[in-house]
Amino acid sequence: MRLYPRYTRQSVEAPRIRYRGLSRNAERQAQAQGYRLVAGVDEAGRGALAGPVVAAAIVLPPQERVAHVVDSKRLSVAQREYLFHQLLAEKVGCAVGIVPADQIDTLNIRRASLRAMSEAVRSLVPEPDFVLIDGIDAPELAVPHRCITDGDAICYCVAAASIIAKVFRDHLMEYLAQLYPHYGFERNRGYGTPEHLTALRKYGPSLVHRRSFAPVKQLSQMELLPDLDR
Repeated sequence: MRLYPRYTRQSVEAPRIRYRGLSRNAERQAQAQGYRLVAGVDEAGRGALAGPVVAAAIVLPPQERVAHVVDSKRLSVAQREYLFHQLLAEKVGCAVGIVPADQIDTLNIRRASLRAMSEAVRSLVPEPDFVLIDGIDAPELAVPHRCITDGDAICYCVAAASIIAKVFRDHLMEYLAQLYPHYGFERNRGYGTPEHLTALRKYGPSLVHRRSFAPVKQLSQMELLPDLDR
């Protein structure tokens, strides 16, 4: 799936970011073995109660470096948005994979996350020579790859992918908030905040809720119980 940023790079004001940024050691090790184009891969939305899981794969120029790139969880919304556009402006290639809620329920979240990663890598143009993946599970890939535990916290290109995946998914959740306004998706991004849980109990699950996830599953089971007061 091709990325369509909501803002131009110039329209996003540069926030103050004090993080030094991560090293490119893992990328350099792969390049030293003869792999020219090295991609980083990460996912976002694994623990949410609603919306898709999104994975991003990105290849960045070997000799260039976007400052302050760290794990997306360490950044504010404004910082992520700014770095999102900086990375897209510098990228050699970038793609995302999206697995929606109904497929997450069918596959389970682990397999859905791996599918999203696999789709992101397959969609990359140009095709990478080597892939660095966040975590301990590798998706099915046709190219050489390596898993890195906590890769988004220590590896530059994986952290870059975490930023792309997170911001892209946030934009999707803002769109879903317009279709399902009761749940506050533009604020909670589908995660189980008190506001979201209250709305879930009041309105029930929407078409984009993950019905295999508690408390959505518990609520769905309660709806199937007979009304003994009737």
